[in-house]
Amino acid sequence: MSNCKQRTLDEAKYILLYRSTLRETAKVFGVSKSTVHNDMQVRLKKIDYNIYRKVCKLLKYNFSIKHKRGGEVIRLRSLSLKK
Repeated sequence: MSNCKQRTLDEAKYILLYRSTLRETAKVFGVSKSTVHNDMQVRLKKIDYNIYRKVCKLLKYNFSIKHKRGGEVIRLRSLSLKK
């Protein structure tokens, strides 16, 4: 199996196991967010469609709550500044 295919499968398994975002996954694997996105949207679809569907479902969920995560970070930052 080629390096790209193996990396793509490893990234997908990591995302599903840890319910990770693209940014978190990119940091762990030492690649850019764009690379992980391309791996999940293009390569994974050709390699293993069943895993692709699961990853897409999780990434759509992550995208839908993105605004809540951003708000939480701002709230925590403002609390730490008040102390």
